[in-house]
Amino acid sequence: MHVQEWLESVPAVSIYLLVGLVIGLESLGIPLPGEIILVSSALLASQHGEIDPFILGACASAGAIIGDSIGYAIGRKGGRPLLAWLGRKFPKHFSEGHIATAERSFEKWGMWAVFFGRFVALLRIFAGPLAGVLRMPYWKFLTANVLGGILWAGGTTAVIYYVGIVAESWLKRFSWLGLVLAVLIGLTSMLVLKRKAAKAGGAVREAETVGAAE
Repeated sequence: MHVQEWLESVPAVSIYLLVGLVIGLESLGIPLPGEIILVSSALLASQHGEIDPFILGACASAGAIIGDSIGYAIGRKGGRPLLAWLGRKFPKHFSEGHIATAERSFEKWGMWAVFFGRFVALLRIFAGPLAGVLRMPYWKFLTANVLGGILWAGGTTAVIYYVGIVAESWLKRFSWLGLVLAVLIGLTSMLVLKRKAAKAGGAVREAETVGAAE
């Protein structure tokens, strides 16, 4: 069953809690599809009046901020042994190369890595625990965490919600023509995202190669 089809079958309160929980666990350091859940829920909110986009965005923001904060506390207490344990449990996400890349990002950008990391899938998982392991001052972490969490969660909810409303209006107005345009726009967006992901992956591999050589 598709994520959105499943979300349509559960009450609005359950969706708020689900979004906050999944994003919170992802921010804590557990690899979960938080962004997929948020996008699907925001799109569902644009089509069904029972789901309030403001409450949805607030729950997503709270999950992001609280999850990152817990991850920071765990990382600060667990230290590098925690990263080694995560590497054994989730080798695909917490490999030595990924950790080294994330550490270089933190060393170069500091609190900005926490802020912008919210918008990058890999750093979104690393940000909290790694900031704690690297002993980033808590006030810096908290500032970047709150601002990044609100902008990412609230911004994503707002954009997808209004895009969903506009798309639905177009489909009703232009019938099959609107459907064709929506498909073309979707395909174009997918190709652009794939190209950006390929470039990002190449940059990560290059950084890992340089790190290994050093």
